[in-house]
Amino acid sequence: MAGKMNILEQEKIINKLLNKMTLEEKVAQLTSVYARNLLDDDNNISEEKMKDYLKYGIGEISRLAGGRDIPLNKVAYLANTIQKFLIENTRLKIPAIIHEECLSGFMASHATTFPQAIGLASSWNPSLVKKVSSVIRRQMRCVGVHQGLAPVLDVMRDPRWGRTEETYGEDPYLVASIGLAYIEGLQGEDLTDGIIATPKHFVGYSFSEGGRNLAPVHVSERELREIFMFPFEVAIRQGHAMSLMNAYHEIDGIPCVASKKLFTYILRKEWGFEGFVVSDYGAIDMLYSFHKVAVDKTDAAIQALEAGIDLELPHMNCYFEPLLNAVKEGIVPVSLIDRSVKRVLKVKLLLGLFDNPFVEPSKVKDVIDTVDDRKIALEAARESIILLKNNGVLPLSNDISSIAVIGPKANSTRGLMGDYSFEVHINLNYDTKKIVSVLEGIKNHVSSKTRVYYAKGCDVINPSKDGFKEAISVAEKSDIVIAVMGESSGLREGAVTGENRDRANLDLPGVQRDLLDKLFELGKPIVLVLINGRPLSIGDIFEKCAAVLEAWFPGEEGGNAIAEILFGKYNPSGRLPLSFPKHVGQLPVYYNRKTTSFREYVFIDSEPLYPFGYGLSYTKFTYNNLSIEPKMIYPGGYVNISLTVKNEGNYEGYEVVQLYIQKEYASLTRPHKELKGFAKVFLKPFEEKKIIFTLQAEQLAFYDRSMRLIVEPGVYTVLIGSSSKDIFLKDTFEIVGKPLNIVYRKKFFTKVKIL
Repeated sequence: MAGKMNILEQEKIINKLLNKMTLEEKVAQLTSVYARNLLDDDNNISEEKMKDYLKYGIGEISRLAGGRDIPLNKVAYLANTIQKFLIENTRLKIPAIIHEECLSGFMASHATTFPQAIGLASSWNPSLVKKVSSVIRRQMRCVGVHQGLAPVLDVMRDPRWGRTEETYGEDPYLVASIGLAYIEGLQGEDLTDGIIATPKHFVGYSFSEGGRNLAPVHVSERELREIFMFPFEVAIRQGHAMSLMNAYHEIDGIPCVASKKLFTYILRKEWGFEGFVVSDYGAIDMLYSFHKVAVDKTDAAIQALEAGIDLELPHMNCYFEPLLNAVKEGIVPVSLIDRSVKRVLKVKLLLGLFDNPFVEPSKVKDVIDTVDDRKIALEAARESIILLKNNGVLPLSNDISSIAVIGPKANSTRGLMGDYSFEVHINLNYDTKKIVSVLEGIKNHVSSKTRVYYAKGCDVINPSKDGFKEAISVAEKSDIVIAVMGESSGLREGAVTGENRDRANLDLPGVQRDLLDKLFELGKPIVLVLINGRPLSIGDIFEKCAAVLEAWFPGEEGGNAIAEILFGKYNPSGRLPLSFPKHVGQLPVYYNRKTTSFREYVFIDSEPLYPFGYGLSYTKFTYNNLSIEPKMIYPGGYVNISLTVKNEGNYEGYEVVQLYIQKEYASLTRPHKELKGFAKVFLKPFEEKKIIFTLQAEQLAFYDRSMRLIVEPGVYTVLIGSSSKDIFLKDTFEIVGKPLNIVYRKKFFTKVKIL
């Protein structure tokens, strides 16, 4: 019924329900309840607790699978039990939306864990990301979940921020491209079989003062719109995301959760958003308890509801009794409640919940972490890994005589996971599924003649050096050392990256650097494999290493993927989605700064160690035959930019061809260069392919001095290369005529053809 329903039919059903509702039943639809509050100590549903929490119905159930270690077939059974209660024991029989986290996979026991978000972005492969989120959709839907609290569309600007690993990097075009692919895979073609995507955190969250989570954000409206809002605009206008989540911080004194400008005027009136807005966990209460702009919970509820926050997560707080009392006292009009209730009911209709909210628990085992799912996890892990340095030592021969595998991340499975993965989030001390460590992956790929020695050496942050002696001993009797080091992720103490795990420096934590220094003294070639969540400022270490792999948090197949690259079974194809600083004092060091920002310090320049878009390969690619047609267009036109790329080496592999645009003279200062297209091209040895980028003039629009979105005439330089720094082809075209005012964006991305 839901999939075939037109707007008028939807409104008729919604209004009919609304007219039957008591005030308590309306407000209940704007609230949620933690699943754990409905469970007993044995993870069984408590009938008494349901009668208490769900008597008026409920908008959402929070994290039935992700809050506790519950087998997923049982999660499906529990979901059915909750929905059955709502249908049989509440007056209006309205099912609930069940939401879960899904940043790098469905955050649940035994579900597939893919690379962390920063790793997915490093693939520069939207079609692969869509495959990943399609798996997530299938796994979540089969256990009765309807909404995923992802993707994170924050454009990262300061890697001291702990949530850097959750982002798709520093460039709005890349973030939007990867984010759109994720949304399309998660929501699917029909929401009756899809998962509602929830882009977050709206907006500017990633540019906080000092890189400190929740701190104020200082940004102009022009930069806010052009950089930080752009991925969200794409998510709404093109991706048709049906939910959105606020950010925690404030901009110019106004917390985002209380901003009518953001959630009513921009989101709905400008962009035409048709879904519902959920609060980030506890964000409404924070207006009172943290930001101090509300005098109590009632005031906080009123401010958030008026701004356009439709549903409070993760549990009943400001939006239940405080909001009820405000309506009864005449402070809040019922029409404001009705507005949000209609939005929630509409999404429930689109999900098909009124037709059938139930799932089949017996089918779960055939859907979760299948052989094909693991193949996609391996594919994603391969493409997420970046070769930062190689002096010729890689790839290794699989019949090498001996290898020492050393470091706190070498034999760790939990250590391959980023925050908001199930193993990390609920702090399990055991594995819930098969996770391949780097040590195991290496053992899987060497010959029977190769001796593989292992020593942990040290912990990630523990200052003990007791393990140094063993590490040095195994290194001395090996031909090469694979040092697997980095950061530990999570939300709890002991983690150094993840939500609320912000850092004041970007060095290797603990005594890992000291261990490396001891290993360097041996004179052995060292391959450093980094398992971390943010770019580290350790150029002096990189200089001493024979090779460096950036693997981020590569997920359950990470060990195999790393080994495949080490031994040349897979040619590394990952590219940096953010810049690596030489020193933390350079920050921010993102590539698309204004030209005036590229100033030198007294003892160091302002260039990054490794630029945005950078990554090495085991083969060599050459670029030729740049052509731009036509060379002159009007503001409503387009240009075709073509070139050829050839693999000049003996290894097959992917090259990521990157298109940047530069406007040297403009009516406002503009970024030094901006990514406006890319193509991931597979080439066999000595194979050549032609790439054609079709760039729309509208994609070059920016906000003028009067905050009008315009396409400005002038000369534009086309820059083609393998990174934002490594540019091989360059030419210009001109936009002529008068400036074109764009009422709202329609064209976001450059079309790509590979011939």
